[in-house]
Amino acid sequence: MKKRFQAVGDRFVCRFPPEPNGYLHIGHAKSMYFNFGLAKTNNGDCILRYDDTNPDAESKEFIDNIQEDMRWLGHEPAKITFSSDYFPEMYQLAVNLIKKGSAYVCHHTQEEVKARRKTRTASDWRDRPIEESLKLFEMMKMGMFAEGEASLRMKGDLDSPNANMNCDHVAYRIKYSHHPHVGDQWCIYPSYDFTHCIIDSLEWVTASCCTLEFENRRESYFWLLDELDLYKPNVWEFSRFVIENNFISKRYIKELVAEGAVSGWDDPRLVTLKGLRRRGIPPQAINDLCEETGVTRNTNSHSPEKLYTCARNVLDSTAGRGMCVLKPLRVNIVNFEGGAKSVKCPHFPQDKNRGFYNVPFGKTVYIDRDDFSLEKKDDKKYYGLVPDEKKTVRLKYAFNITYVSHKTDGDGNVVEISVKYDPESSNSKAVKRGHLTWVCNGVPAEFRLYNTLFNVPIPTSNWRQELNSDSLVVERGFVTKPIIESKENSFQFERLGYFCKDSVDYTPEKPVFNRICELRARHK
Repeated sequence: MKKRFQAVGDRFVCRFPPEPNGYLHIGHAKSMYFNFGLAKTNNGDCILRYDDTNPDAESKEFIDNIQEDMRWLGHEPAKITFSSDYFPEMYQLAVNLIKKGSAYVCHHTQEEVKARRKTRTASDWRDRPIEESLKLFEMMKMGMFAEGEASLRMKGDLDSPNANMNCDHVAYRIKYSHHPHVGDQWCIYPSYDFTHCIIDSLEWVTASCCTLEFENRRESYFWLLDELDLYKPNVWEFSRFVIENNFISKRYIKELVAEGAVSGWDDPRLVTLKGLRRRGIPPQAINDLCEETGVTRNTNSHSPEKLYTCARNVLDSTAGRGMCVLKPLRVNIVNFEGGAKSVKCPHFPQDKNRGFYNVPFGKTVYIDRDDFSLEKKDDKKYYGLVPDEKKTVRLKYAFNITYVSHKTDGDGNVVEISVKYDPESSNSKAVKRGHLTWVCNGVPAEFRLYNTLFNVPIPTSNWRQELNSDSLVVERGFVTKPIIESKENSFQFERLGYFCKDSVDYTPEKPVFNRICELRARHK
């Protein structure tokens, strides 16, 4: 504690320690919000520390993306460190552990170690002389053994009731792999059990925050620091943050990607930060969700609708309005004469001071197929167009129209409607219900409608049978030109939901829009 005070005083220090072996997901966003929030609340520091001790799974791509996602969410670390920055210090600490008789070099295979752990059987080399282990450990460092031929193990308490103490954890193993941060300087790499607590101590962390599955490692965490006579941080555990109908596990997300169940780590159906960003979820909405759901030791599992509610709250005031039709149905206005008219539409109907955009109105427009029905003529709760010359509906911001006739194809599907419009009704308020969105001279576009990835709240290892076959529905319709010309990325397509331009596939010539969420929450 005296050394800590000399190094950082009484300053609060915490850390966000991701492994650079994949992309971050919303659970990491929760951890970031908690740790960076603790630092801010306590006027302290939060360190971004890469837990980079397994070069086989790590890459510079993951390192760079973690920083990008962190800053996208608005977090700035006090400093950026790597566990590999401390490899020289950790090696010396491992030597000290051997000298204390608390670690030894072992030659059992991984399979043999697992088998003996089940029976709590000691290693054949557990009691080898200290000097012999020191020499062999130096030989490991010098690259004189093959991978798997030797490892350094810490002596646990084989009689302990704690499963994380009644075995001899591996402290170092041999890997002849290029490391993305330190290159080829090392061929031995420390394990998580050896690294995690030591780096927390060396970086003078006040509070080491982790999820509850690490709670039973607390004893081994403090045991190693005691053995090495190092400063001990506080350890706080909290429950994992889960969004239902999805995976919060890199292992399972890797399976989804590898088997083609999703298009990649940035698939908008996933709750990876890349996927959420591509879907158009604002970073503020993610942080708002983290704030709203809080930190707890109880179950922290939530419906995706909570995330969408936070997204709506942000997008309602930031996403300008526009019109599109997902399933176009042609409408001929039989009494329209002359050239196209211009219709003025508000970017934000509740605040006309935020401006307008203009769209053309002519003899042919398109409405959504769901806004005309042959079966619902007498349904008072249906506000669309029906084959009734006495019923009037309104093309939003434009004119009132009434039914004249319709055409069907050989299967009886309606393919075209003829209507009359009232050219004097541009400012009419006669139609209180039945305001239809429409497009005239629109741009053909693809609309990707995303739904939950799984049919069950908590998917299992049997996930292939739990996938939602309608998790992605693609519609091809029309969008108004001002949307294509806009430099903005997210919009509210009136009556349909919030959409964004797809960050990968969108071009002005071939527009692709992702539905962020519907306008209202779904009720199961």
